Amino acid sequence: MTRRQSLPMLALPALAMCLAALLPVRAVAQEARLAEPAASADSLYCEQRRLGYWFYCVKPVPAEEPQMAQPPAQLTATQELDAVTGELRELKARAILYPTPENVTAYIRFQRAQLDRASLFSDVWQRAIWQDPELDYTLERPVGALAKKQWQDARAADRDAVMARLSERYGLFYFFAQTCGACEVMSPIVRSVADRWHIAVRAISTDGGPSRHFPDYKVESGQRPRMGLEPGITPALVLWDSVARRPIPIGYGVLSVDELQDRIYLLTSKEAGHDY
Repeated sequence: MTRRQSLPMLALPALAMCLAALLPVRAVAQEARLAEPAASADSLYCEQRRLGYWFYCVKPVPAEEPQMAQPPAQLTATQELDAVTGELRELKARAILYPTPENVTAYIRFQRAQLDRASLFSDVWQRAIWQDPELDYTLERPVGALAKKQWQDARAADRDAVMARLSERYGLFYFFAQTCGACEVMSPIVRSVADRWHIAVRAISTDGGPSRHFPDYKVESGQRPRMGLEPGITPALVLWDSVARRPIPIGYGVLSVDELQDRIYLLTSKEAGHDY
């Protein structure tokens, strides 16, 4: 190969590199030429002729997504009742401080509405009790005349059965004073209950004076403090449990025969909270 023929072959790689470098420049220029007509068209139709929104000259603003409204907070029943009470108090205060016909009428109407609501509650309450025996307290403590009489008779029979066995385990301490007027009333009551149920009574004089109902009395020598009784109060009655070896105070002052027997019955046969 001659020297003249070899020169073009050596120049081919360099020529290729130059062409590769010029391609991006030509592409950019071509894109610019294509964009110029579009820009000139936008300028012609939108700026000069002012064709507006329907020719897409004005770019539409994307609509914002509607926000979901938050549901109102649900009031509890307690809050609703407090609101009713507050409204009633406000209307009452307004009617008292500013007693116009409008204010007084508003208070009366609102109060009447609440009275109707209370009456409805009371009616439903009563119907619920009638239909559910577990809720009916009158089955345990009747209030009707006929049922109450039957309950009292049954209770008296149960009390008498307990009192008849009382002397097997219990005795009575009776604290009195000769100068005590209430003791003159209480002494024959204690005597009658003790004689009826054959209960042993130990009468103790707190001032050393006698008692015509208890001639075999003893003079106090510190028994009341040992039994946990209030000093200086007469008459006072205490049951003595011979099995548990402990005193059971019954009460102070004047008691009727039925009240005295009921207290003894409850204290010896019923646990606290089981007789309601």
